[in-house]
Amino acid sequence: MAAKTTLNAKNLEALGAQRLAELLIEISTGSAAHKQRLRMELAGNASSAEMAREIRKRLASIARARTFIDWHKVKKLKADLETQRKAIVDIVAVDDPKEGFELIWQFLALADSIFERSDDGSGSLIESFHQACTDAGVIARAAGVDAETLADKIFAAVQGNAYGQYDELITAMVAALGNDGLEYLKTLFVQWSKEPQTKPAADDRRVIGWSAKGPIYEDEVYGNQRELTVRIALQEIADAQGDVDAYIAQQPEKTRRFPLVAADIAGRLLFSGRAHEALQMLDGVDTGGRTEIPVEWQLARAETLDALGRADEAQADRWKSFEQSLNDVHLRAFLKRLPDFDDIEAEEKAFVYVHAFPDVHRALTFFLGWPALAEAAKLVVKRKAELDGDFYELMTPAAEALAVKHPLAATLVLRSMIDFTLDSGRSSRYKHAARHLAECVSLSPHITDFSSAGTHEAYLAELKRRHDKKYGFWDLVS
Repeated sequence: MAAKTTLNAKNLEALGAQRLAELLIEISTGSAAHKQRLRMELAGNASSAEMAREIRKRLASIARARTFIDWHKVKKLKADLETQRKAIVDIVAVDDPKEGFELIWQFLALADSIFERSDDGSGSLIESFHQACTDAGVIARAAGVDAETLADKIFAAVQGNAYGQYDELITAMVAALGNDGLEYLKTLFVQWSKEPQTKPAADDRRVIGWSAKGPIYEDEVYGNQRELTVRIALQEIADAQGDVDAYIAQQPEKTRRFPLVAADIAGRLLFSGRAHEALQMLDGVDTGGRTEIPVEWQLARAETLDALGRADEAQADRWKSFEQSLNDVHLRAFLKRLPDFDDIEAEEKAFVYVHAFPDVHRALTFFLGWPALAEAAKLVVKRKAELDGDFYELMTPAAEALAVKHPLAATLVLRSMIDFTLDSGRSSRYKHAARHLAECVSLSPHITDFSSAGTHEAYLAELKRRHDKKYGFWDLVS
């Protein structure tokens, strides 16, 4: 049973309405965000119309603001935006969908003014606008917004999608638009693509960057951006209408030969029951002489072979792709299609192959990701001389994963990082090497047999013999 002083709703109710009101006033003093939240709650308690007025005022205030939003102000703004968005969705739109739609559209219109003056490296602000796009689709359908009116608004918004705030808009609006609305929206984008683009006079062209071929002009980038915007929009509409051919038509012939693009198209052809065409698309790619083909292409080709009834070829492809890359995705797909018990034997065969793989680090990555920690430990003990301690992005999590049940393997991984640091004289890593040595000390009592690796004491003595002059390191060793 919780103590009476525990902060929870039931205990706070015991204080009574008057005392809680006094505390809220006291707590909100000096906090604009808390005051705004309380005002909105009061407005919502009065009516959704009053809540809508409060939201509209707040959105207008955010739009008028001009101060720069640096990284430590982003969290506060994000909270404010989410408060407004949720109030629109959960309160206003429920009672009055048409009013809710107008407000969510006003919310979306804030994006340009916010991103022009913000530094949001985390991407948290754009998430609010993407969610608002989804909300707008739901609300528009509930409000029964005219399809052509809605299409006009979407078209104008996507034209000005400078910061990617409307990336989710067309897909979110599919249900609200219906097929007639989608057709009208398609017409708008096709017409826009045909409009001539005025090229400024040579003296008026603004250089915004440089490439190996010379200056990059603003009008050239804008032109390319328009083409890309139209292409993406028409592809999204084609997907919504289930028109694979219209989707393919938006990809230039040259790009259809790129493995990732071919895999993307093949997936749609396969879904439409056009497996033969999917295979032709996949087999027509241009690898550019590269030996490593994207995973997406490999998976798509195997799935297409399955759809064509060529299961043995599909399995052979999956195994070959696994052998070349040690990507667990291929092995999982291979095992999934085997009969019971055959998959166990195949997994064992795969592990044998991984143990002998030339690149020990890729082999270790596979075992850690599978996960098969016992196999990872065996690999480390057997091939410890091949470990490169410079790969700390792999070695650090490997040591952490192995420490509990495989302390010897964890110790060997830690030693590889210590040895690299000291052998190469990386003084900037001395503090990490000292920490790794301390971890070796803590693991040592849990190792019953060091075998050929040598005890911790022996390792430490050898370390001092070889690196006794590296005082910066030894000063950090407790």
